[in-house]
Amino acid sequence: MAAYRTLDDLHEQDVKGKRLLVRADLNVPMKDGKIADALRIERQAPTIVELANKGARVIVLSHFDRPGGKVVPSMSLKPVAAALASFIGRQVGFAPDCIGEKAVAAVAAMKDGDVLVLENTRFHPEEEKNDTAFAKALAALGDLYVNDAFSAAHRAHASTEAIACLLPAYAGRSMQAELEHLHRALDNPERPLMAVVGGAKISTKIDLLNNLIAKVDVLVIAGAMANTFLAAQDYQIGKSLAELDLRDVAREIITDSVMLPRDVVVAEALQPNAACRIVAINDVAPHEMILDVGPRTIQAFAKRLGTVKTLVWNGPFGAFEVPPFDRGTNAAAKAVGELTREGKLLSVAGGGDTVAALVHAGVMQDFTYVSTAGGAFLEWLEGRTLPGVGALGAKLH
Repeated sequence: MAAYRTLDDLHEQDVKGKRLLVRADLNVPMKDGKIADALRIERQAPTIVELANKGARVIVLSHFDRPGGKVVPSMSLKPVAAALASFIGRQVGFAPDCIGEKAVAAVAAMKDGDVLVLENTRFHPEEEKNDTAFAKALAALGDLYVNDAFSAAHRAHASTEAIACLLPAYAGRSMQAELEHLHRALDNPERPLMAVVGGAKISTKIDLLNNLIAKVDVLVIAGAMANTFLAAQDYQIGKSLAELDLRDVAREIITDSVMLPRDVVVAEALQPNAACRIVAINDVAPHEMILDVGPRTIQAFAKRLGTVKTLVWNGPFGAFEVPPFDRGTNAAAKAVGELTREGKLLSVAGGGDTVAALVHAGVMQDFTYVSTAGGAFLEWLEGRTLPGVGALGAKLH
């Protein structure tokens, strides 16, 4: 794992009275002007509180949504700043810009222990261009830089990469936790190692599958993408979602270490509480679609799971959002949670649908670690170096 500094390298005398630019990820889902899921804010809070308690002047940088380099009032971070205050138990100031006179004035007015959120970095087109001049304008507001936004680390943007080359850079607590758990799970795992990869399409996960097949002892392919693998083995999959043009790609991935469904749940339509039946993989009718895995598949999964020491999970086993097609994912997740609680398994999961599925199954707290990152988690699984992580070990310009 690449060398990088953490908050353990920063003592109170190093930060007291200093301006610390903390790159957080406050890009949380909003509904009717209110935060629908505050998990990311909750994960960022410890770093901000720790630094503020040491007397630092904490200046929070973040993007929000995709305003396209323009000021979009509905994408302001102001309401998120107010929510952050409730998580850290102290007042949070807000600056209506992230650079320029207004930002400079807001930072200049700070006192030791204060927390200030700057406006959406993506209101400036230079942010997503990783523009050096923009990064310098951000860096001028601080003395030290802390990146706590693993979920944005796969983007080479000014506030995640360029700025880390301009100020002494450190990983925040959330970033550190992500990197340590991911390293334990895939870079240096206790074996045997199993990976679960679900989701809808192979086309978005070819690099991921090719990287994993070379590293893991067991690769479980689930979700709609398993339909393409079944079709590649000449099974009839009816009206199931699949990418039939990628059957040759699927055939190249299939080895003895790959586990595919043994039985499936089929229905004529994806509707809540639709009439469905459990069938063997060679018994799907032309008018049916595969929407979940069956009990034999889950039984086989649980049996193999009991032989491994480490699990990496990305993607559901079926259309878990629509009952009764959540049964496979729920059962698999509970099996993982139980072994993890018993201390027999290190389990790391991530990805948007995965987090939602584990919450739905009621087992998110039972896993060793659940990443809130989406794209960054996937790119890490693909074996890529994330720009925001790599920059933490860069030399200053």
